[in-house]
Amino acid sequence: MDTGKVLISVIAGVAAGALAGVLFAPEKGSETRKRMLQRGENYAQNMKQRFYGLIESNIGKSKRRGEPQDIEFDDIQSTRVDPQYSHS
Repeated sequence: MDTGKVLISVIAGVAAGALAGVLFAPEKGSETRKRMLQRGENYAQNMKQRFYGLIESNIGKSKRRGEPQDIEFDDIQSTRVDPQYSHS
């Protein structure tokens, strides 16, 4: 097969796939994006709750052992990396 035929076949395949995706999509793109955003927010909220539960559990354990308590939830800072200081 020469390069021209392969290129035409690839373009036709991509076009057919895009058309099939549009025709068989279960919902509008905006709805899909909203659903994905909501799932991401739910996941983040779940992880935050698990983190705070872990902190509470460890604070309770250290209190029972008589260790000093110097952490408050308000003292916990964001773990987001500032791009200005990242090492990438």
